[in-house]
Amino acid sequence: MSVAKTRELMIDVARQLFAKIGVEKTTMNDIADAANKGRRTLYTYFKSKNDIYVAVVHKELDELHSSLEAASQVMMTPTKKLMHFIYTHLEAIKEIVIRNGTLRADFFRDIWKVENARKEFDLREEHLICNILEEGIEAHVFAMPDAQITAKILLHSIKGLEVPYISGHLRHAGTIAFERISENVEHLIFHGICRADMADAVAIAKGEQKEQ
Repeated sequence: MSVAKTRELMIDVARQLFAKIGVEKTTMNDIADAANKGRRTLYTYFKSKNDIYVAVVHKELDELHSSLEAASQVMMTPTKKLMHFIYTHLEAIKEIVIRNGTLRADFFRDIWKVENARKEFDLREEHLICNILEEGIEAHVFAMPDAQITAKILLHSIKGLEVPYISGHLRHAGTIAFERISENVEHLIFHGICRADMADAVAIAKGEQKEQ
C-alpha cells in the first residue's frame, strides 16, 4: 500500500472510531489495531491523537469545500447563487456532524478546537463568496464598498448560524417557520434593515458629510 493510501486509511479508521466511541475514549492503539497496522507505523504518520483528529477534520473540510466550489459555479443569477451557497454550506456542515456520530458532541463542546483547524478552509470559502459578490457587481446586481470585506462578514455570519442550524433550533421550528427564517435572511442580505425612504435619507446625509 502506498504512503498516501496508508495515511488515508488511518484517517478513515480514526474517523469511524471517533464517531463510534468518541475522541477521548479512542486511543492510538485502537486506531493502529483497526487499521491492521503497528503503533510504529501509525506514529510515522501522526505524532499524536490530536494530529490525527485534525487530519480527520481537514479531510471533512476538503469534502465540504468541494461541495461549496460546485455551488459557486452553478448557472444562477448572483442573488440565487449566493443563497444557494449559504444553504449548501449549512446543509453540508450538518451532514458532516451527523455522519460523525459522537463528533457532534465534540463539535459543540470544543468549537474553538474545530475553529483552529478551519482557518485555512475559511480563507478558501471566503474567496468563493468574494467571487460570487464580484460576479454580482459585474452584473450590476450587487453594490458594496469592498467585496472582500463583505465576503468576510458574510462568512462569519453564515458560521454563526451553524450551531442553531445543526442543533435544530432553526430547522425543527416547522416548515413555515423555517421558510420565514429563509425569507428574513434573504431580506437582510439583499435589502438591509432600513426602509427604502430611510436608506435614501441616509445616503443623502452621508453625501453631505463628505462634502463638509
